[in-house]
Amino acid sequence: MPKFHDYTCRIGWTGNRGDGTRTYRGYDRTWDITTIGKPVIKCSNDPLLGGNPALPNPEDLLLASVSACHMLWYLHLGSDAGIVVHSYTDEPVGHGESEPNGAGRFVGITLRPRIEVESGIDLHKAEAIHHRIHEVCYIARSVNFPILVEADYRKL
Repeated sequence: MPKFHDYTCRIGWTGNRGDGTRTYRGYDRTWDITTIGKPVIKCSNDPLLGGNPALPNPEDLLLASVSACHMLWYLHLGSDAGIVVHSYTDEPVGHGESEPNGAGRFVGITLRPRIEVESGIDLHKAEAIHHRIHEVCYIARSVNFPILVEADYRKL
């Protein structure tokens, strides 16, 4: 029997310059994500849509969520399989498309983890773990686009 979980946060728009949304260019596309007991995350819209390029946007957050969930499952399943990981970094790329009417969506994500494993590790076994992750990763199971993995390994 599945267990159900609820996740909560508060999204609060911070971009009112005094006149609300009276004009399209008269307000900022900024907001805060507040989760009880955690630091506030200041965010903005995609810079292509008038957002602040110095702040995370929804697309950044989705990309990071997919990558982080994959990494955490890799470390877990790798540990269970005897794959000793010393370092894991990823520079994922989100592939998007925009329609003429402005509607957009992700059409895929490519994860590009660089993983340092202990000398003597079977790299075929280490690679096989990636293919099992999408069966269990909460975020990967929640999106409707393909997630590819192009891992690079280094033995210590």
